[in-house]
Amino acid sequence: MEQPSSISSNPNEPRSPDGREKFGTEELAVVLSHYDIGIINSVVEFPRGSRKAPKLVIVSEHGKFLLKRRARGRDDAFKVAFCHQIQLFLMSRQFPLPHLIGTKKDNNSLLQWRGAIYELFEYIPGQSYPQTLESTFDAGRILSLYHKLLENFSSQYSPPTGSYHMAPSVEVGLRQIPKTLDRVSGIMDLCNYLLQSYNHAATTVDRCGIETWPKQIVHGDWHPGNMLFRDNRVVAVIDYDSARLLPRVLDIANGALQFSILGGDEDLTKWPDHVDETRFNRFLRGYDEVVLLSEAEISAIPWLMIEALIAEAVFPIAATGMFARMDGGKFLKMVARKVAWLQKNAARLIDSLSN
Repeated sequence: MEQPSSISSNPNEPRSPDGREKFGTEELAVVLSHYDIGIINSVVEFPRGSRKAPKLVIVSEHGKFLLKRRARGRDDAFKVAFCHQIQLFLMSRQFPLPHLIGTKKDNNSLLQWRGAIYELFEYIPGQSYPQTLESTFDAGRILSLYHKLLENFSSQYSPPTGSYHMAPSVEVGLRQIPKTLDRVSGIMDLCNYLLQSYNHAATTVDRCGIETWPKQIVHGDWHPGNMLFRDNRVVAVIDYDSARLLPRVLDIANGALQFSILGGDEDLTKWPDHVDETRFNRFLRGYDEVVLLSEAEISAIPWLMIEALIAEAVFPIAATGMFARMDGGKFLKMVARKVAWLQKNAARLIDSLSN
């Protein structure tokens, strides 16, 4: 595993007017001096992702690169080194991802300076998820390839094993929400319905036998925002920070949800109850292209989708009363509608995959 290369205590952290952290002049000069990328032609801010993790696109005589300073709280050196070990292994197997650039002195994939961690990647041009059936199929296929390549991957680092399945923290969050949203009419009944639905889904998944299924390294956050596309093909998968040791079906079900869920504009009452069944099927057919799903896994998928949907909504709403910039109470009502649809149509979704 790559070991952290250290320089020395906290960088100055200037911020842009919108609160996004930026690189300091001295910080940038020192960090770039540790990489052999030739003469630099341009440096441009890349204002995407976490505001606490500044990024720069750098064009030099040796190519185009993305420099990132890790956000506080996501900068445990040994966990980052574990994530890099996964990426370097996948890179050696020609998996589509941005290649890590090593430091010029010791070819380390991460650099530490004044308590912060830096990463330099090759820059890969691409587009966001085009929502076509071809791109959905390929997203499923690439997830299956990820699982196949990492099936027997091992590390000295002990990866996390928690997930959205049967997580006690979901009940804690649902118990907290009526206190956070104490002025929302019917919020207690709504949270009770979601808790009952979550527990029923989790029990159904357990009856499928998930506890006996093999565990392996999964991605942990397989959604459209974590990949780049070109001509309906995945050209790069990013963000390996959620990698953990779990049955692969937890990745598969979350991916099926993320690639088939339907949203809308700011009026949450108009968001559809149903998922896009064609995309749901195409994503999972893509997965089958590399490694076949078992009948037991297929039977668990709609119920795991319910668990994932509820778990994703609960934590930010319990903490802030909001989901992103959306009203928490209205968002939970929309989630409840989608949960009810999945419950009603779970058997049909399973049959559509089994045939």
